[in-house]
Amino acid sequence: MKNRKILVATSGASGVNLGLKTVQLLPKEIDKHFIMTKNSEIVLDKEMNITIHENENISASVASGSFGVDAMIIAPCSMNTLAKIACGIADNLVTRCASVMIKEHKKLILAPREMPFSAIALENMHKLATLGVIIAPPVMAYYSEQQTLDEMENFVIGKWFDLLGIENNLYKRWEE
Repeated sequence: MKNRKILVATSGASGVNLGLKTVQLLPKEIDKHFIMTKNSEIVLDKEMNITIHENENISASVASGSFGVDAMIIAPCSMNTLAKIACGIADNLVTRCASVMIKEHKKLILAPREMPFSAIALENMHKLATLGVIIAPPVMAYYSEQQTLDEMENFVIGKWFDLLGIENNLYKRWEE
């Protein structure tokens, strides 16, 4: 069985640590790819074992449907990026890859980071959801009894992994 290819992208500076942590927590057998927009650039640990693509390079391998990315998550997803995806604007690698995921009917998860959501943002989310895009903002639940920020992040990432069909023990699940 071939390794799954998962693409993680970050857009916007607020919450970029969730995207980085998502990549770090992906199982080793997954082929990891990562895109950062200029607004989310930070110093990366060289030991992350991921392929990093320049957001301006829209001819990167992950921009082609034939490359075979299985799923993509944009965490965090800025309202600008969300709006571009909803309108079919593919002017950078993140939005181009999202466009390919929609076209190829592959799993695309967006983790919008704004609060509260404007009517325009909600309209864009609704449009994308009707196309099969999963809208999964970083929202915690209280049943898993998180005590620290790290546990809260693990809960959110664990829920994203659930959506991707990736087994994990990152959070306490609902009990009888």
